Amino acid sequence: MLKKRDLSDSHVLYNLMVHPDVFPFVRQKAASFEEFLFLTKQTIEEEDQGNIISRTILDEWHNPIGTINLFDVQDGYGFLGTWIGQPYFGKGYNSLAKEAFFSELFYEKDIHTIFMRIRKVNIRSQKAAEKIPYVTLANETRKDVYDQLNQGQDIYNLYQIEKDNYLMHMLRTQTQSLEIIEEQLKEA
Repeated sequence: MLKKRDLSDSHVLYNLMVHPDVFPFVRQKAASFEEFLFLTKQTIEEEDQGNIISRTILDEWHNPIGTINLFDVQDGYGFLGTWIGQPYFGKGYNSLAKEAFFSELFYEKDIHTIFMRIRKVNIRSQKAAEKIPYVTLANETRKDVYDQLNQGQDIYNLYQIEKDNYLMHMLRTQTQSLEIIEEQLKEA
């Protein structure tokens, strides 16, 4: 479950963000709670200006557990940035948050490409990205963006999600679900 960013979640999110398994991989790092509060206010303002789309990820009890963002929004694309607090690793929240966020971006916003830059040392995030059936590795197909990200250092892999691939996947998934339900009804 997602909600728009809100200053009231800042204490919980800051405490989750500073964990050593999370902090190195967060794009908007804050060295103090006050700095995190400032960054959150700035994020809310940037969303009002159309430069970013940012949501707080909630667990099933509506507790904030991380954030999901589309940074550098322009011309129908942006860069995904997601982090989830360490106690919530491996519990399926990441994929649920991405599904909800992608749905909002592709159905409600004017987004057609989502890029994900993932540090080559961040194996956990690479494996998570590669599990998503509509994600493609774009190091070669979007070499211009890949080269711009790495500036000769070659530290990121570039993945992309195209709106058409996402919509086709969702259509296939819904069709398969309907076929299963029809088959179950026939057997009943």
